[in-house]
Amino acid sequence: MDAPRPPLSIALAQPDLRPGDVAGNAAAHAAAIRAANARLVVFPELSLSSYAMTAPTVDLTDPALAAITAACAETGSIALAGAPILEDGREYIAVVRFDADGPVPVYRKMFPGGDEPERFAAGPGPAVLEVDGWRLGLAVCRDCKLDAHIEATAALGIDAYVGGNLHDPQGAAVRDARMPKLAAEYGVWVALSCFAGPGSDYPDASGGSAVWAPDGTLVAQADDAPGRIVQTELH
Repeated sequence: MDAPRPPLSIALAQPDLRPGDVAGNAAAHAAAIRAANARLVVFPELSLSSYAMTAPTVDLTDPALAAITAACAETGSIALAGAPILEDGREYIAVVRFDADGPVPVYRKMFPGGDEPERFAAGPGPAVLEVDGWRLGLAVCRDCKLDAHIEATAALGIDAYVGGNLHDPQGAAVRDARMPKLAAEYGVWVALSCFAGPGSDYPDASGGSAVWAPDGTLVAQADDAPGRIVQTELH
């Protein structure tokens, strides 16, 4: 008989971020990772650049990002940060995995919305990241609103649906109504790290990072202030 899978400690961080300030934002990520005391630390959409359409793409060889790698090495954490990246002449809104070995893009947003398609290409397909035996389906913001995304991601076999998001208050209300239904329908954990504070193109970013259990129960949720970290265990 297989050994039981250990719980996965997860933290959702909503640090205070600034448009285009990769060094400052990387330092904020590193501080959150050290404070979180979790195996997995998830950050909002485009967290390394802040959500600003004028911010340039992030070079994953930028020495400033070493601060995040060092924090992961010290804590044994894996971090999922958001970044605009350039690949093969196209820009994507990406999820970037950091660990002691540095950054690697692991997902590109499939369904850019609003003004995003004027700049960003759609990602090629759903993705699953495995951490300590847990299969995590990855999403970014508008992906979570569309049935096509959760259906395609769940078809890969997932234990949790994990995303980095940004919402205004109206979008946050939609999120808080939809996510428990998704959790219960698919029988998976849902964990969303959501941008908070004024440092983006949306001065009223909602915060409210949250985790829902597979029965749809809200397990933990942050308020709207930057700097909050939500922590729990998936089991």
